[in-house]
Amino acid sequence: MEVATPLGSRYPQPPTFSLKKLKAAIPPHCFKPSLFWSFYYTIVDLTLVLVLMYAATYIPSFPRWLGFFLWPLYWYAAGCVMTGVWVIAHECGHQSFSTSETINDTVGLILHSLLLVPYYSWKISHRKHHMNTGSMENDEVFVPSTRSSLSAETVDSPLRDFIYTVLMLLLGWPAYLTLNKTGPSKYKQSPKAKRNHFNPDCPIFTVEERKLIIISDIALCVVVVGMILFSWFYSFTSFITYYFIPYLIVNYHLVLITYLQHTDEYIPHYRAQQWNWLRGALATVDRDFSYFGKFKILNHVFHHISDTHVCHHIFSRIPHYYAEEATKHLIPVLSDYYLKDNRTIFKALWHVRRNCHFVEDEGDVLYSKSLKDTVLSATTGEVVKQKIM
Repeated sequence: MEVATPLGSRYPQPPTFSLKKLKAAIPPHCFKPSLFWSFYYTIVDLTLVLVLMYAATYIPSFPRWLGFFLWPLYWYAAGCVMTGVWVIAHECGHQSFSTSETINDTVGLILHSLLLVPYYSWKISHRKHHMNTGSMENDEVFVPSTRSSLSAETVDSPLRDFIYTVLMLLLGWPAYLTLNKTGPSKYKQSPKAKRNHFNPDCPIFTVEERKLIIISDIALCVVVVGMILFSWFYSFTSFITYYFIPYLIVNYHLVLITYLQHTDEYIPHYRAQQWNWLRGALATVDRDFSYFGKFKILNHVFHHISDTHVCHHIFSRIPHYYAEEATKHLIPVLSDYYLKDNRTIFKALWHVRRNCHFVEDEGDVLYSKSLKDTVLSATTGEVVKQKIM
């Protein structure tokens, strides 16, 4: 079975177990971050990035035809390891890197800024995502479209879904940071110029948090100046080749991972009458990050951000190096409420893109539906149910 929890066993009823019971199932040491192990993984990742960059400087010495294979290999390998660095900075934002908020925020600010992420801005919006996961009104990202928001001319189109998927993977992360794409509708009342993670006046942030947004912006400016100087002393081509293309791979992975964590036919979304924190936290799925059903090494490279995500949403302060152990203890208690999808990543991605276009305007427990089963009347805007074979 590819999906560990059958699609038919959807859970419209709230869980009967409590958060206290879930926590009691996990060994206490899993909740205690180790500064040694956190820095160990950080140093290993950063060292691997530098080693890969240094090794790539020898690629121009090989025959040109071989470079067509070696450069993409470097770009993907470096991008994967840099994704791991992103995940460690993500843990800093959750305060699971260490017991010191100062250390967490210092390391997180440095690592995320090097990856052109506004650390404090993202930390604040991501915290709100964890506080409101699965809420149609208040979740911060990947809030599904409603039936009425679709254009009357919208029809099922595999080509459109393919183009959308490519654009999402290439531009989804910067679109979220700058335009709040896939965010909640409540922010749409604000001018577009304010709906981004770089503006201290963004409605995502409180007045008290504005100074943190400015700190993030300053840190990014310092990094950008460093990149400009690198391009000046070496070359712009070198900057693109050694840093920017692997950086795009990081963005691609980030959108791919987070999209599939929170989107599928069997993952519910809730309106206010039925939403509560625990139901929302359970509205995510674990996926092994593999392309061909094997070679799950990327689970480790990405520090288990994809294959232990259910545990992460319930207890976000558990460090990644304890997440597998914690997940094993959680599964028996969660029972049918634990979602695990065994499909390969690209198979899951295409299935989700083709079957998760919208949710209904009515109802309080919502599941994604497909345009394959829906035709919108171009004249009245009404929806006519139709099975397209």
